[in-house]
Amino acid sequence: MGRENVRLTYGDALALDADGLDPPPTKLVANLPYNIATPLVVESLGRMPSLERWCVMVQREVADRFFAIPRTKAYGAVSVHVQLATRKVGFRPVPPTVFRPRPRVESALVAFERVAGSPPTWVRPVVDAAFAHRRKRLANSVALVGLASRAEVEAALVAIGKPVGVRAEELEPLEFLALAEALR
Repeated sequence: MGRENVRLTYGDALALDADGLDPPPTKLVANLPYNIATPLVVESLGRMPSLERWCVMVQREVADRFFAIPRTKAYGAVSVHVQLATRKVGFRPVPPTVFRPRPRVESALVAFERVAGSPPTWVRPVVDAAFAHRRKRLANSVALVGLASRAEVEAALVAIGKPVGVRAEELEPLEFLALAEALR
């Protein structure tokens, strides 16, 4: 390649030994296939603390999920994880007409950067448990996963000013941080 400041690493991105990269990467730039886009981005938030910026091309529905707002169909655990750790700095829809062969889906280029004070690791299991049973109330979903009893979750919800019958998709990302803290 002839560039001193660029190093290409070939391999499975999901199996990559992030700790073995020297120097630690600060940017993730990729055109991600649908089946690995979400796990790769979510895993990179915690596994690669050196990452400061992401610029990824993904299917439009995945891009919409990253920064979906509460009470929408796209909002879920992925939205909460991404929004607690980053902020969106760019978004461009990419029509199928720019690809050969033309796909049947729309894509989007989405850019985001890490925010100071990323969530502690103990927040993730609470978020994942809350969305594990989407049709259930948050307290029931967390209890079914076994993270805490329903009574403990209900008490934590009351402590953060939320009704005991709330569903996961009704909480803002920062409210999950408060809930996880109340459950500790």
